[in-house]
Amino acid sequence: MNWTPPTQVERLLYEAGLRGDVDAQLKVLAAEELYIGQHRAEVDAEPGIVRWRPVAHPVTGSRCKLLLTRGMLPPWHPDWIFHEVDLDWIADFQWPDPTVWLAVNPGTPAAVSLPASPQDRALWRRYHAENDRTTQNRLNALHTGPLFGPLAFGLACGAHLAVANGVPWNEAGTVYLDYCSQRRMLLESWAISDNASWHKQMTALLDYSNSPPEPEFALRVREHLRRGRGELPPADLWRETAAGTLHDQGAPQSVVTEMEELVRRILRYEARFRADGLLPDDGRVATAAAYDYGRAPSVARWGLAARFCTPHEAEQAIVHAGALAKAAYGSWQDFCAGYVLGRVLRFDDEEYGPYYEDALSSHRILMDDEGSPWRNIRWN
Repeated sequence: MNWTPPTQVERLLYEAGLRGDVDAQLKVLAAEELYIGQHRAEVDAEPGIVRWRPVAHPVTGSRCKLLLTRGMLPPWHPDWIFHEVDLDWIADFQWPDPTVWLAVNPGTPAAVSLPASPQDRALWRRYHAENDRTTQNRLNALHTGPLFGPLAFGLACGAHLAVANGVPWNEAGTVYLDYCSQRRMLLESWAISDNASWHKQMTALLDYSNSPPEPEFALRVREHLRRGRGELPPADLWRETAAGTLHDQGAPQSVVTEMEELVRRILRYEARFRADGLLPDDGRVATAAAYDYGRAPSVARWGLAARFCTPHEAEQAIVHAGALAKAAYGSWQDFCAGYVLGRVLRFDDEEYGPYYEDALSSHRILMDDEGSPWRNIRWN
C-alpha cells in the first residue's frame, strides 16, 4: 500500500491491524491523546460540555462513535473543532446502546473498530491504568507536515515548547492541545480573546518587546565593549559600564543597583549553561531575543487552534519569527542558549527549577535526537 503514516501512532495501529492484534491497538490508544470533533458554535454555547453522538460508519454504515488520532485529524476549519480526550475518559462516557461501536480513524489504513460493551470498556480502563503515559518532553513530527523550507524553519524555532508539550513540532493546523483549554490558557496567560488581541501579542513577540528590556540592555553593553576592545570585557568592566550608563542617564540608584546584580546573574547563568552543555566552553549569549522569537511560533499555533487567527496569518507569523531568529543568531545552539537565558531571567530567579530544567531537557532532545529538526535543517 502506497501510504505514509502521518505519525508513529498511525503506523503502529496499521501494523497491529494487519496482525489482527487488538491488544497492541489498545496499548497504542491508551498511550495517546485522542480527539472528538464537534461543531464550534455548539461548543462555544456550552463550554466544557462534550457532545459525542453516534454517526454512520463511513465504510459499513453501522452506528458508531467516531474518534481520531492526531495524525488523522482533518485540515483546519474555522467552524469544526476537536476535544482532546483519553481512553479512560472514553470508557467512562455514556454508552446506552450496546450496538454502537467505537470507530477510530474509520476508512483509513490506521482504522480500529472496537465493541463498547461494559466489559470492553472495563478493559479500556485497565489498559489506560497500566500505561505509563509520557506525552510530555518528547520529540514528535508529522511526516506529512513541512520538514524543510521557511515554514519548517520557523516551526523548528518553536520546538522547545512543542517538545515540552509532546506535540508535533512541524504542525500548524487543526489542534495544538484541546480547543477549550487552549482558549482558556490564551485568555489567562496572554490576554488573548480574539483576533485583535492575538495580533497584539504576536506583534510584541516579533518586535522583541514582550520580554523585559533590562537583560537586552545588559547584553548589548557587553557586545559594544567586545567590539570596541576586540575581545570580551572583564566582568567588572561590563558591570560598571552597564550600571554607569544608567546612572549617567539619570536612572534611580535602585535601578542602577539592579543592573549590577543582573550582570552578575547573567554571568552565573552562563557558567551553568557551559557546565550543562547549553553553551560551549567559551560561549556567551549575545542576545536573548530568541525567547520572544521562539515563543512566537507557539503563540501562532495556539491562536490557530483556538480559532483566533487563520492558517495564513499563523504561517506568516511563524515564517517571520524564523527569519528574525536567523538574522539574530548563527546556529541552533546559539539560538537555544538565548531562548533559555530569556526564559530563566524572567521566571527562574536562579532556582534552576522547572523553568530551567524543562528548557534544558528540550535542548538536549533537540540537539541529540537524530530526527530533530535542529539536526536536519541547516541554520544558514
